[in-house]
Amino acid sequence: MNTLIICLGSLLVLLIAYFVYGRWLSVKLFELSADAEVPSRALRDDQDFIPTPKSVIFGHHFTSIAGTGPIVGPAIAVFWGWLPALAWVVLGGILIGGVHDMAALIISMRNRGQTIGEIAGRMISPRARILFLTILALALWIVLAIFGLVIATIFSLYPESVLSVWIAMPIAIVIGIWAYRGGGARSMTIPSLVSLLILYAAVYIGVYYLPLNLADWLPAGSENTMWNATVVWTLLLLVYCFFASVLPVWLLLQPRDLVNSQQLFVALGLLILGLVVAGLTGAANLFEATEAVSTSVPADAPPILPFLFITIACGACSGFHCLVSSGTSSKQVACENDAQAVGYGAMLLESALAIIVIMACTAGVGMGALTKVSTANGADAGARSVSGVDYAYQVDADGNRIRGRDAWRNYYRAGEKGWSDQKLGRNLAAFIEGGANFLTSIGVPLKLGVGIVAVLVASFAATTLDTATRLQRYVLQELGGTLGLPTTNKYVATLLAVGVGGAIAIFAGDSPGAGGMMLWPLFGATNQLLAGLALMVATFYLWRRNKAIAFLALPMLLMMLLPCWAMTYDLVFNWIPQGKLLLIAFGFGILILQAWVLVEGLLIWKKSQGVLEPQLPPLGEKVAAASAS
Repeated sequence: MNTLIICLGSLLVLLIAYFVYGRWLSVKLFELSADAEVPSRALRDDQDFIPTPKSVIFGHHFTSIAGTGPIVGPAIAVFWGWLPALAWVVLGGILIGGVHDMAALIISMRNRGQTIGEIAGRMISPRARILFLTILALALWIVLAIFGLVIATIFSLYPESVLSVWIAMPIAIVIGIWAYRGGGARSMTIPSLVSLLILYAAVYIGVYYLPLNLADWLPAGSENTMWNATVVWTLLLLVYCFFASVLPVWLLLQPRDLVNSQQLFVALGLLILGLVVAGLTGAANLFEATEAVSTSVPADAPPILPFLFITIACGACSGFHCLVSSGTSSKQVACENDAQAVGYGAMLLESALAIIVIMACTAGVGMGALTKVSTANGADAGARSVSGVDYAYQVDADGNRIRGRDAWRNYYRAGEKGWSDQKLGRNLAAFIEGGANFLTSIGVPLKLGVGIVAVLVASFAATTLDTATRLQRYVLQELGGTLGLPTTNKYVATLLAVGVGGAIAIFAGDSPGAGGMMLWPLFGATNQLLAGLALMVATFYLWRRNKAIAFLALPMLLMMLLPCWAMTYDLVFNWIPQGKLLLIAFGFGILILQAWVLVEGLLIWKKSQGVLEPQLPPLGEKVAAASAS
């Protein structure tokens, strides 16, 4: 019962915050107006700029920001106990993350859909623009490398998820063509619901009849070569991302994200229902599974301050969201009043996802540790499946299911050197298998439950990956326009985006395809530094208009101090002593660029109060459209 009370209480706080604080931000601070001109209409090209119904753009925005960050981050952070993780997710989402996302969306909409980096050039200084865009490019290449690895890892560990994720692509194209055929947008509701049924049928087929394990099709021994399953999946995903970036947004991304969002909402609804039943029946017990504040933190874990606030980025506050808000969503929002739902509401929904993850990785895991049971050789023939793998609960010497803290320790090895032992697959498994335990409470077979949650994770990651590619294309185009580089061409920019991201993912690690994992320690700190810089631009926006700035300035200072502290700690105590040259180069480079942007802001702080930034040229001039796209 305690699991249910704590979870539902946290979700209720988020809901109240949306209607109270979110409404105040919309009406009082940013003064949203239904009559305001929006880029989707003023610059409509049906390629990147297109007015989109609120339900569709909400789905696109939410699935783009809610990748595996709010899954992997909380899954690691529960090392310190579920209470610190839960408090940061709830308070961070309400007071920092939601404000950050909403501010970036609104400011971009009022600047013709420009990215937050482009806007920094007029809000702070031209040098700040180049510096900010450079930081954005570095951050996005890290995202591309990491999320490609995440999806490849899920596909390798849970081949039952492959069919449903890939079948969503052609279905989305069919919906896009149907909805926008003839130049007039039709409702996507009915075809998307039909597609939802197809996708869940694909989940069932993937689990019981057609798991697609790429390793089975590759030559024997290839797992130790350049052509292992992770590398091949990464290449296939990046090829897909290239086309997703250059195709019109209505043809693939919008309908795919709408269908995916519906699929994800159903899965999240099932998880919440399963948690409710498990909580009411006592099957899930948060207090028995692990401690509120851990007294058995692994010996090699970093200090909770500042690393809790870096480990959980997505779910509480994420700088990547400012890129989605100002890079794609601002070009599609049809009415300025929709910014509260899209910007603030989607962030709080991501916080809700992080809460479910925390519950799954503690109370859910405590319901029983899972193990994979091979039945390919005929053992246990009555339970044999086509995939050759089933899931069973681990048992002790007496044959009793391992539950509570014993089950939790199987994943986290609390009190040992468990921090450095945490691999990406283990973190993902904690949520996937803990979530599947919740689903068994409502009668979903364990194996099918694992498949449903694995598809949820892979789908989240896929939407973030292709959106990040499109965002990187925008950033490289803007940098090309400023520096006179050929990346103003969208095909060249996209090829550079996926090429560099793929090279980092495949070649930068200790083994082929492990580059994303090597860069993982950079992700959280870089993400939060980016959030601090985006809040800095938003603070200048209010400062130049003589508006109250404390609601953005205080989160800005926090999001600059904590990640700088964490990255400096890693440089001094980990990366430099271990000779990790790539992490050292990225770390020092990002810190220097961030410090430079901060200096640029301090130089003009006093004289910018009440002075509007230089305005964009009239829309009739070609330069305006070029700078906005």
